Amino acid sequence: MSMFDGFRFRSVTSPIHQMDPRAKFIYVCVLFAVAVTFNQLIPLVVLFIIQIPFVLIANVQKEWIRSMKGSGMFAVIIFFMNLLSLYFYGGYGSFTAVVERSLAMTVRFIVLVESFSIFFLTTSPDLLGLALEQSRVPYELCFAFITAVRFVPVLAEEAQGIMDAQKARGLELEGGKFIKRIRNYIPILIPLIVNAIRRSLELAETMESRAWGATKNRTNLYVLKPGRKDYYLISSAFLILAVSVYALTYIQFPSLTQMLGI
Repeated sequence: MSMFDGFRFRSVTSPIHQMDPRAKFIYVCVLFAVAVTFNQLIPLVVLFIIQIPFVLIANVQKEWIRSMKGSGMFAVIIFFMNLLSLYFYGGYGSFTAVVERSLAMTVRFIVLVESFSIFFLTTSPDLLGLALEQSRVPYELCFAFITAVRFVPVLAEEAQGIMDAQKARGLELEGGKFIKRIRNYIPILIPLIVNAIRRSLELAETMESRAWGATKNRTNLYVLKPGRKDYYLISSAFLILAVSVYALTYIQFPSLTQMLGI
């Protein structure tokens, strides 16, 4: 569950935290589009590296490393699934090309996790909801999205607590065959679903007691205004997009076979 810790907001004073959520969201969307566009290993590695300074400036290294470690299991699964499917059905000439393409798909997944982890670590859910509301997004959708963002890490932490409690009672989660290990997670899912339903009912009662939706003309204490740093970030995002389009059109990246001289 450490992967979800990298998507929980950390209140730290840094230039990245003080940026407008809309600017950071545009930057993340551009990185998402660029990462999905490229299939080569080298540009995806470059996308991974250029985001590391944001982690250092935001001072969220520990949480970011935990999210990277938590996504390691999924990265391994993605690598081997691509390796098997491309080896038997991809039509590649050599096994090295299959490994390179599988690595590229794995690095793409890591880049996506990295970018969204930085975004949620440095963006307050309250400011994110305010940014969406000021962007003319209906408040009902804003509330649903922010509620999901808030409750996913909470449910992940709750699931970890249930797993620890069941292990203390002698439940084996890692032993046995694959089907047996899936069945062992049933005592984890049932209490988690019950607690999620109970939490949703409490949230519904709270919303009703506070007359949620009684007025459509909502007011806010704060008003977000983009600053110079926000415009710099948006400009750098579109610069990355332009460079990526140019590289995708005119640059032929060397393969892993060519780099290693195989």
